[in-house]
Amino acid sequence: MRKETDTLGDVNIDSKNLWGAQTQRSFLNFSIGHEKIPMEVIYALAMVKKASAIANYKLKLLSKEKKDLIVIIVEEILSKKHDEQFPLYVWQTGSGTHTNMNLNEVISNIASKKTKNKIGSKIPLNPNDDVNMGQSSNDVFPIASNIASYSLVEKELIPNLEKLKEGFEAKVIEFSDIIKVGRTHLMDAVPLTLSQEFSAYLQSIKENMSNIKKAKEYLLYLPLGATAVGTGLNAHEDFAKLSLIELCKMTGIDFKLSKNNFHSLAFADSLLFFHSTLKNLAVSFYKIAADISLSASGPNCGISELILPANEPGSSIMPGKVNPTQLEAMKMISMQVISNDSGITLSSMSSNFQLNTARPLIIFNALQSIHLLSDISKNFLTLCLNDIKPNMEVINRHLDKNLMIATALNQKIGYEKTAKIVQKAQKENISLKKAAKELDFINEMDFDEIINLKKMVKPHG
Repeated sequence: MRKETDTLGDVNIDSKNLWGAQTQRSFLNFSIGHEKIPMEVIYALAMVKKASAIANYKLKLLSKEKKDLIVIIVEEILSKKHDEQFPLYVWQTGSGTHTNMNLNEVISNIASKKTKNKIGSKIPLNPNDDVNMGQSSNDVFPIASNIASYSLVEKELIPNLEKLKEGFEAKVIEFSDIIKVGRTHLMDAVPLTLSQEFSAYLQSIKENMSNIKKAKEYLLYLPLGATAVGTGLNAHEDFAKLSLIELCKMTGIDFKLSKNNFHSLAFADSLLFFHSTLKNLAVSFYKIAADISLSASGPNCGISELILPANEPGSSIMPGKVNPTQLEAMKMISMQVISNDSGITLSSMSSNFQLNTARPLIIFNALQSIHLLSDISKNFLTLCLNDIKPNMEVINRHLDKNLMIATALNQKIGYEKTAKIVQKAQKENISLKKAAKELDFINEMDFDEIINLKKMVKPHG
């Protein structure tokens, strides 16, 4: 064990750990649950430390030696060399101060090791005065949250959604000539093509992608140099501008300075708005999964118009049973993302005056949602959508029994007479054609001309 000191006194720390007193206090005082601060946040925060060090060096506020040490150590952190040094839980101070200090202390102690100074002596880097120069947890934690979210969306979610979109496009083409029963209120309705049904799913993916891309632009605005309450106290007037330049170089992303630092610290509007588009995608995913599950239900006693790939046995007791497991995972993920959105909404309300105090929960939920939606987009495509097949025998059998095709007669004989034909056919279990003939509402030639399924799946005069 070694002893480190902070403003509250001495703290004992296992010698193998490179964090300091404030991290140790948080680790002991907030050992709540199992949810750790995501490493994406740590890496983003490390980039802020590097950008800040370079900016402060250019402003002649930090020596070249100290700047170089911070830059080298951050590069090690970004290469995942020190992941085990970031143990803190989500359920900590709402500002994320403990995580900010965790990073400051680790950088400081690694610097001590590199320069052969005693760990804990705060030589040659002081975690507060040097590593945290020009910064506050109140600005760097939301900055890191935005960077982490934007980067993950660009790296994982958008590419996987693009591939999913292509998968639906392929199905729209594949299913173009298959006419099936339409359903409204879970009841028989007029026919449409399977392609048209899947085109609705495709359009939903397209619109959700568009909304996500627009909403992520709000994450580009960073409150660099805002420090504690937005005034920029203890940060040089040019610090924000110079730090921004470095962050853009590091990430390859065109970040911008916040339009209003006070707003960026007191509100979590950017992540709240952005996550709402993830919630909307989750709602669409649930609808798609529910529809396909119902269409594939059976295989002998359900709708059974779609055949899903059999990825694994479905039951521990019923031999030969196969379940729509990817679709069930998709539904559960949708539920989780919607729940995450509720958490972010409530967290965004947790703001008094100049600071939101639920930042760790907001970013934990946001990153989990991005990961889950990215993964299920890929899984659903490769393990379900690509291998969905139409069950033509069942589709045609259902189509033959569909009395709602009588709707096409409305323009010829009117709604009321058509309804009588349908009612008679249903009651007597006879065909529409026979019912129409017995009621003498329309001749056989006109009936055959009007009841044309290919004409019924598109507008016509």
